[in-house]
Amino acid sequence: MNKRPATVAATALALALTLAACSGNGDSADSNGSSAAPGTTVSHIHGLGLDPADQHLYVATHEGVYTPDAKGEPQLVGDSKDDFMGFTVAGDKTFYASGHPTSGGNKGLIRSTDAGETWEALSLSGESDFHALESAHGTVYGYDSTNGLVRTTKDGVSWREGARLEALDIAVSPTDPRVVLATTAEGVARSSDGGKTFAPGKEPVMAFLTWTAKDGLYGIDTSGGLNRSTDGGTTWKKVSTVPGGRPQALTAVGAEHVLAATQAGVFESKDGGRTFKKRLAVTSTGGH
Repeated sequence: MNKRPATVAATALALALTLAACSGNGDSADSNGSSAAPGTTVSHIHGLGLDPADQHLYVATHEGVYTPDAKGEPQLVGDSKDDFMGFTVAGDKTFYASGHPTSGGNKGLIRSTDAGETWEALSLSGESDFHALESAHGTVYGYDSTNGLVRTTKDGVSWREGARLEALDIAVSPTDPRVVLATTAEGVARSSDGGKTFAPGKEPVMAFLTWTAKDGLYGIDTSGGLNRSTDGGTTWKKVSTVPGGRPQALTAVGAEHVLAATQAGVFESKDGGRTFKKRLAVTSTGGH
């Protein structure tokens, strides 16, 4: 996997640290199926989502996909303990993901239609590791971290290549398929042509973005500060600080309903990020 270039700016350095923490691969020592047994906490989170079919929480981690059981303890979904990097809920029981098999290499784009119980390979197996995936407007938008490239696909098989840039996360406008945002070391970069080109990043510097409702664009900075924009990213207002330190994932499932993962766990807000309640515990570990 390509390493990210170092920068001297403090915000860029913090973003680089977040990038490093999220740069897992299938060769790491704790990818051998020995960690995160049922009834224990998971160690590192890469993605979050609620299945619209039943509102169950799903958490994509370095050791598989988990959901809280009746007691709120993480329960492995299916039998895969692969490293799930990019992850998005596309519809009822339908998820897209990427990452690394425990044996090493890259998964490319994979899909589940049974809420993560089983997965099928769609494309780019062995070639690409998507660190960010978004499903919107009948299209899957992905940030291919292996190649530093934004890609889009409508059928999961044939891809259109977009801009090359160093980014950690992407978000797609819920009202305009041409508008894509990316988090970079310089700040939030904007595309107005579906990811083909991006303007230079502008502050504030965010680690992760999520954009589900027109007036509900959220960004979390490298220290866990949650910010909201109601004008598509032109201006931002800090709402709160999510408990637990450095962020690991961020997903909005509605204008006021936000899920965030930090070093301390998965937290949920139903009031636009003003207050959070812990949904799942996390065991802090070093970068993978």
